[in-house]
Amino acid sequence: MIRPWKTIRSTPVGDFRIFTIRSDVKISPRTGKEHDFFVLDSVNWVNIVAVTPDQELVMVEQYRQGSNTVELEIPGGMMDPHETDPVMTAVRELREETGYEGDNARQLGKIHSNPAILSNITYTVLIENCRLKHGVEFDHGEDLETHLVPAAEIPKLVADEKIGHPLVVAALFYFELWQRGLKTA
Repeated sequence: MIRPWKTIRSTPVGDFRIFTIRSDVKISPRTGKEHDFFVLDSVNWVNIVAVTPDQELVMVEQYRQGSNTVELEIPGGMMDPHETDPVMTAVRELREETGYEGDNARQLGKIHSNPAILSNITYTVLIENCRLKHGVEFDHGEDLETHLVPAAEIPKLVADEKIGHPLVVAALFYFELWQRGLKTA
């Protein structure tokens, strides 16, 4: 049976604005030996599946620094440190990034962003009946272009690797499960 590892000590290593790094020394329950691990602590994130009345998804195209690529994604972002409700954060992020607003916003799922090295959670929020109602309010490091994509085309875009951000793919899978009646929101 797999058991949690006991933490012996945790030491801050660095603060890099959007995340901190700590070094955790833990004991393997199988071998009893100490191991050093690095963990990135970050605020939680939200991804938004925003659906229009015409069954199109509100998507954004943006340049990603880490991969040096332009990615087609759903809107999303970091929860501000004072925010505790991922649904309210999603409503704010959708409006800021795309100018869209909708109805019946609710959490569709949540995942550990990358449980090997990250401590945070990414929430998927579904918002229906989305319509363009405002201008965009980009953060200083954002350049986004909004696209409406028919929901029926999403699986092919993922299969063809036109959508490749893993947290976006996970959110779109929750959406697919919801459409099939296998996931409630």
